[in-house]
Amino acid sequence: MKASICAGLAALAAALTAGGPAPTPAAVDRAALTAQVRDELRHAWRGYERYAWGHDELKPVSRTAHDWHRDSLLMTPVDALDTLLLLGLKEEAARAKGLILEKLAFDRDVPVKNFEITIRLLGGLLSAYQAIGDPRLLGLAEDLGTRLLPAFSSPTGMPYMYVNLKTGKTSGTKSNPAEIGTLLLEFGTLSKLTGQPVFYEKAKRAVTELYARRSPLGLVGEEIDVETGKWLSPASHVGGGIDSYYEYLLKCARLFGDPDCERMWAESLKALNAHLADETPSGLWYGQVDMNTGQRTATEWGALHAFLPGTLALGGDLDHARRLEDSCFTMWNLRGIEPELLDYRRMQIASPEYPLRPEIVESAFYLHRFTKDPRYLEMGRTFFESIRARCRTDAGYTELKSVITSEKGDLMPSYFLAETLKYFYLLFSEEPVDFEKVVFNTEAHPLRRTW
Repeated sequence: MKASICAGLAALAAALTAGGPAPTPAAVDRAALTAQVRDELRHAWRGYERYAWGHDELKPVSRTAHDWHRDSLLMTPVDALDTLLLLGLKEEAARAKGLILEKLAFDRDVPVKNFEITIRLLGGLLSAYQAIGDPRLLGLAEDLGTRLLPAFSSPTGMPYMYVNLKTGKTSGTKSNPAEIGTLLLEFGTLSKLTGQPVFYEKAKRAVTELYARRSPLGLVGEEIDVETGKWLSPASHVGGGIDSYYEYLLKCARLFGDPDCERMWAESLKALNAHLADETPSGLWYGQVDMNTGQRTATEWGALHAFLPGTLALGGDLDHARRLEDSCFTMWNLRGIEPELLDYRRMQIASPEYPLRPEIVESAFYLHRFTKDPRYLEMGRTFFESIRARCRTDAGYTELKSVITSEKGDLMPSYFLAETLKYFYLLFSEEPVDFEKVVFNTEAHPLRRTW
């Protein structure tokens, strides 16, 4: 097993290969920060191993475990495996892989959320397979993908929100653009690796059916009925429930060379810039409007919205990306850590929790790689030191109930290891990334164009 892990490290390193590293600003010790990130990953993983081994997630304050369903689907081990590989924690990666191959099975009579299972488990298994090359990981991914396919059986082809892994029974007709449009990277990669077109075709149809229902302004709403195709909420924004729909239009174009996705991204970006962009005295933000009229209905921006600077940078719009990340930094510095939601017009916190989100770090990573500007290293150091100071516990890391009071919650989401710590490492390290060959899914799982 250790030999396969070492081979996986070599494969992953080869995949993340591009031009030279960014220049190092004197104010930021990148090597020291990289080592600290690795230490914090080891600390978080050891907390999981000690108190939640074999379960989905760790509750580090009570030192207990949390499972999403009746039986664990090993969310944290699957989500964390490619991060452990990337950061060189070979023994920990070997144990995670061993647990997955021994315990993970999907013949479970349980309804799961198609979106979450796809980005975390399907994406994690595919990236681990590409890094390690163990066909058993691809076998698990194919089994999971096959069990998720009934979700796409609605009259419109847009997926139901839930599907039973054993029976294929579906439920949840009310969905949103993120949960409909954030599947093609994973299902498309599974299709390419297994030679089965059905995975790509089903996920691609879901995206195109959703795009076809955009408003005359080119915008999508917040909620839609997947059976009738009728919009249930006209609220249009780039936050939770919509965010990664836009991200995947661009990333699918890059990973698969899909011209339809490239066109849909370009047209969608025009609509976002025309109707959601909001210039204020505090900076540039993208607020909320009515998808049909363009009338502004809210001035909220938050932790999930903060993916957009990185996506804009990946798409080549560095001007908007820079200005948006500056706004994100303003939001972070209001309380020394970002809230879930901010009213950016009044500069008042609308939702005070901080569940260890990665998006603001992700955007700093993309901007630093494309601009070589050391400011993003300095931002990243601020983010990292804030999280260490306020979210670290003796058994791992935990979310905050409030950035105002610093009251701690009791959960270390699997994405903290999959995304937040990975993006800190990629930001601070000199690990090169070839964005022409590697695309990170919305859970930060690197998917490689190996076909």
